[in-house]
Amino acid sequence: MVKENYSYDSALEGKNIALLACFALVGIFFLIAIVSAVYTIGAGERGVLLTFGKPSMDASGEGLHFKVPFAQKVKKIEVRTQKVETSADSASRDLQDAQTTIALNFHLMPESTPRLYQEVGLAYQERIIDPAIQESVKSVTAKFTAEELVTKRPEVRAGIQESLRLRLEKYYIVVDDFNIVNFQFSEAFDKAIEQKVTAEQLKLKADRDLERIMVEAQQTIESAKAEAEALRLQKQEITPDLLKLRQIEVQRTAIEKWDGILPQVTGGAIPFIDLRTAEVEISEEETI
Repeated sequence: MVKENYSYDSALEGKNIALLACFALVGIFFLIAIVSAVYTIGAGERGVLLTFGKPSMDASGEGLHFKVPFAQKVKKIEVRTQKVETSADSASRDLQDAQTTIALNFHLMPESTPRLYQEVGLAYQERIIDPAIQESVKSVTAKFTAEELVTKRPEVRAGIQESLRLRLEKYYIVVDDFNIVNFQFSEAFDKAIEQKVTAEQLKLKADRDLERIMVEAQQTIESAKAEAEALRLQKQEITPDLLKLRQIEVQRTAIEKWDGILPQVTGGAIPFIDLRTAEVEISEEETI
């Protein structure tokens, strides 16, 4: 009798454990279902709701949303401004090889993210953006010479940006900004440009030197003209009376410096000065 009661209690205990396990599994299932029925979309994102793989054409905005557990899932897509920097090989109009490094800022049209996901998928950069950059750079740089790619950089930039805008907007991608980071040409072309710049600098220096020499020559001519004019005027001012006055002044200076002693040794005739005559002439000139 005791043995039968023990067997009954063991069986009942086993049933209770199994029942508790079933309730626990059901509870876990419902908990997972409740949690999976709620999803959130963060700032700068949009959600594409898929029902058994079929995308809904209404993009889920930022915030809290609900979905059918196990039947629906969400693909989150970033719609904030993104940046792509890449290089593109091309040829100029004069057949010079050029490698262009560009930087593109873009964003996805928020309301069109479901169509983008349906038509392109999440690999839109590799499938759409990169090929569009390569083709736009090649088509625009072919319109300019290698030198114009540098001197007309704003025009080249605007042309590539417009080409990208037209190519990308068909796939719900908006071009925010576009910049040419660098142009890299062949080594031979770089040397040719360097030689041209050097030649232009030398020519400019030669022109400046020639201009300076011409100015200095003109200054010399003007100075010579001024001296000649001064001499001409001085010559006009010299009269016989002026010469006679200068001669008298020289004689008077010599008399003032003479100490009254004749030289002991002379090599020839000693000149005599008529002081009376000199004084009279000086007085007459002063009176005049």
